[in-house]
Parts: sequence; structure tokens; C-alpha cells
Amino acid sequence: VGGAEFIYLLFLFVSVLLSMSFFTLLERKLLGYFQDRKGPGKVGLAGIPQPFADALKLYSKEPVVLWHANGWMFFLAPLFSLVVSLSLWCLYPHVYPMIIFKNTLLGVLVLSSLSVYGVFVAGWASNSKYALLGSVRSVASTISYEVVMTVLVLVPAVYHSNFGVSAILRNSFIAPVVMLPVLLPVWVVVLLAETNRAPFDMSEGESELVSGFNVEYGGYAFAFIFMAEYLNILVMSVFSSYLFVVSLFPCWLVNLVGVFFTGCFCFIFVWARASLPRMRYDKLMSLSWKTLLPLALGLVFIVVPVILIF
Repeated sequence: VGGAEFIYLLFLFVSVLLSMSFFTLLERKLLGYFQDRKGPGKVGLAGIPQPFADALKLYSKEPVVLWHANGWMFFLAPLFSLVVSLSLWCLYPHVYPMIIFKNTLLGVLVLSSLSVYGVFVAGWASNSKYALLGSVRSVASTISYEVVMTVLVLVPAVYHSNFGVSAILRNSFIAPVVMLPVLLPVWVVVLLAETNRAPFDMSEGESELVSGFNVEYGGYAFAFIFMAEYLNILVMSVFSSYLFVVSLFPCWLVNLVGVFFTGCFCFIFVWARASLPRMRYDKLMSLSWKTLLPLALGLVFIVVPVILIF
């Protein structure tokens, strides 16, 4: 990595972490308005420095090493989750490509599937019944919805005969636009399940598991888990907007429209958390295998004749 590439990479990570911190503030403000209250507003001007105050509090806490935890694995799991989440940002087409990899979508699928290992090891290494149950739930739901996610990614990939985001942006996704009313809702449901967000936050079932897989974590280890979750939300929102929506617009509008629809996807995550109760676990699994997977397979079988016709 040369000097320019290193500076660009550093700037990218700093920008991403700043975006993540302000997204947490946005979520708390929106949840406040959804619940007919103001949200955080006491720290600094209109509560804007609140994320930095939270970070200072978490990172200044003394790390607590539990006597019943599995040593270094207990602290390695949150760090692994954070590294995987940051690595996802390197796959996106940049001015200085971090990873020379043409099949971007395959890389996203691989790295997003790796994030579940951090959750599972965190729950297992805590040696707590609540944490272990939360991590097992998370692994089962993530594996189920990854199948649907992979099939849905095949729709634009098969249409363009390419697994690269750059190629999809260069070639308009106009022909199968009639499938978007079905494709996008299914994709949003899969994203919510993949990122362990409400109403599919089985790994953090507060009413049943105290706090789920991260119940024994505090200080910087909890901050790593928290950052990994919100970085996943942001990167999945970026890829969703560029994969399904932005390719419908002309090249000169790509960046502007991409930012707008990324914000829309992020808002959907917050909206779902504020509006929907947690889904029962058996219904969550049934929704994946009995409803969403047949729908996704149907969309793939529809797009093949579309290619042959157009």
C-alpha cells in the first residue's frame, strides 16, 4: 500500500466511523420523535456531541474480565466483528481500490456471513446461558436468511451477467424494474434479519435474554460490538441503494441518488425498530424458508426469460 492509498484508507475509516457515530444520534433522535419526546439534546449544541460523550464513557471504563469467561476469546470476538464490518467498506469501488476484487457482491456475501462468527464466539466465550441462547438464535436466523439474501443478489447479477457493483452501475437495471415492488420489500426484510435488527433481533431479546449475546460485555468490548452492528447497517444500506435503485438513474445522478437512498434505507431500520414488536422465533424461521425463499427463487426464474427476451 502506497502513501496515497494509506491516507485514503485512513480517511475512509475515519469518515465511516464518524458516519456511524452520527447515525446512532440520528436513531436516538428519531426514536424520541416516534415516542413523542425530544431525544438526546443536553450535550453541547442540540445534543450533537452526544456520540463522542458516549464513546468517551465506554472507552474510559475499566475492562472487566469475568472469571468464568473463556479468556482471550471473550475479547477477540468483538474485535473480529468490528474488523469484518470495516472490511466490508473496502469492497466498494473506490478511487484507490483497497481489495482488487471484481466480484464485489460475492465478497459482500462472504464477509457478511463471517460476522455471525463474532456473535457466536461472543456468546459461547461468555459462559452465560443467556448469552449462549442469544448467539445460537442469531446463528440459526442468519444462516436461514443468508440463503434468501444470496438468491436475491442473483437477480441483478444474473441479469447483468456480473457480480461486480461497478458493472451493475454501468448497465441500467431497467428491464426487470417491474420486479422491484416484490424484490425490495423482500430485500428489506432480509436486511433486518441479517443485521439482527427489530423485529428480528433474536440475539438481543431483552424481554427473555436480558441483553442476549452481549450481556456480559462492557467498556470498549461492548463498544466494538455496538460499532460493528451499526457499521453493518450503513454498509448494507449503501450496497442496497446502489444495487437495486441507483442503477435505474443516469450516471451523473448516481452519487446524489445513492446518498439519498442510503439515507432512506437507514431510516427504514430505525422505523422498523420503533414500529414493530419482536417476532416469535418459530415464525421468523418459517417466514424465511416457507415464504421468502420461494419468492426469491421465483424472481430468479423470472429474470432468466427477461434476459432471453431483451
